[in-house]
Amino acid sequence: MINFYDWAEYQSKMHSNKIAITDYSLNKKISYKELNLSACKIANFLQSEGIGYSDRIAILSKNSSIFFELQFACSKIGSIMVPLNWRLTANELAFILEDCEPSLLIVDDCFQTTANQLKSLIPNITIQFFNSDEKQSEFRENISDCQRSFKRAVLSLDDLIMIMYTSGTTGLPKGAKINHKMQLFNAVNLSGIANLTSKTKQLVILPLFHTGGINCYANPVLHQGGEIIIMREFDPKFALKAINSPDLAITHLFAVPAPLQFMMQHPEFNATDFSRLTNVGVGGAPCAEIIIETWQSKGIDVIQGWGMTETSPAGIFLAAEDSLNKVGSAGKSVLHTEIKIVNKNMASVEPNQIGELLIKGPNVTPGYWKNEKATRDAFEHGWLKTGDLAKFDEDGFVFIVDREKDMYISGGENVYPAEVENVLYELEEVSELAVIGIPDKKWGETGKLFVVLKENKELPKEKIIQHCLNNLAKFKIPSEIAYVSELPRNATGKVLKRTLKEISNKNV
Repeated sequence: MINFYDWAEYQSKMHSNKIAITDYSLNKKISYKELNLSACKIANFLQSEGIGYSDRIAILSKNSSIFFELQFACSKIGSIMVPLNWRLTANELAFILEDCEPSLLIVDDCFQTTANQLKSLIPNITIQFFNSDEKQSEFRENISDCQRSFKRAVLSLDDLIMIMYTSGTTGLPKGAKINHKMQLFNAVNLSGIANLTSKTKQLVILPLFHTGGINCYANPVLHQGGEIIIMREFDPKFALKAINSPDLAITHLFAVPAPLQFMMQHPEFNATDFSRLTNVGVGGAPCAEIIIETWQSKGIDVIQGWGMTETSPAGIFLAAEDSLNKVGSAGKSVLHTEIKIVNKNMASVEPNQIGELLIKGPNVTPGYWKNEKATRDAFEHGWLKTGDLAKFDEDGFVFIVDREKDMYISGGENVYPAEVENVLYELEEVSELAVIGIPDKKWGETGKLFVVLKENKELPKEKIIQHCLNNLAKFKIPSEIAYVSELPRNATGKVLKRTLKEISNKNV
């Protein structure tokens, strides 16, 4: 009998010798049969250690097949996987680990220093190391002689498969509960929107500890019986090389805006053969139109979308046929999902009016791990309050304006940094930029622009201001401009605006 939550078992019977995962960094290929066998052995090992239903297993690793081997092992015995952000400090990780209380922490060898720090902070934690290069390691040795037999858990769609901790940019991290229902509906929704099939070959460049890495589109691709090509870490040169390879024949790519921007600014971009790449998805942050248009100019369907860790993550996507006539839109809600945009009184807004985006459906988290207050605060009559500001156009397409926390008020007028950034990206000297709100005695708040210039380029402040005057209302124009060598980013490439505000405050 095949448990209907066990995708690995199903695909091992349906596509036994077909390649499921290619590790691009190691040039290693894993068939569905091998993937499922490894998951069975891990399930056997975990149960031999007394780990089973609802127990948590945390993993601290750069991109590797181990994420999927462990995930499918958990789906067999009802355990819960907790992916950890390796960009966090040991103290930050210790908070998460003390919150989720894992029975086992599996650590990539390259993070031994962090693991030692964690051991001193949490003396009773159980840690096992593995080596992503397939060299001898404690965890691999423990599972190598295990049988493939295990006691299968009886599960429902409401059982948890994962806890994913939010980035903590507005406070302490919260553990979003991810159940089998969310993963299933995300796979169904994205397969239709992105045209994922058993022939799909996706290049995975986002970190797998993040929902955008593991669920856009990696898990849905495996659900369909396709192939994922994993990069251990993103590098624009090697990503373009992979896309250019006829042997890999990559058909799909998903990213947040930053990696797409870095690739299109790389010298190899114009020499890359994109003819096999049919679909590029982008989400995670408002995407400058110049990025979308540049990739579209290569004959590629660019599908912009919106989602959160709490929405598994697909919530809104723009169909490929609308990618040209609705540039900049996140699209419409995915199947089986409802969205609305409301004002401060929770009343629905009219088209082109800005309000907060709310969402509900089977793809939405049931709440936060051991945090009833956060769960209560996040929902309003069954609707998840996203904290994103958005508007509908006359055709019902959603445009994400900005994060509510990023908006600032200047002289009584709302300013959305994403709008200002989109205009400034039209300047060809700009490599990357970000706008934040800063205190101002006269206007309450004004904008501060941080700009990184392309190599050997100059861009006087006067030219920036004049471009703003030509394209923006005066209250939207930044009052301060700072030239910097780089912007602070998290592991997925999102700009850390809180860090920019801290830098700005220190310089006051």
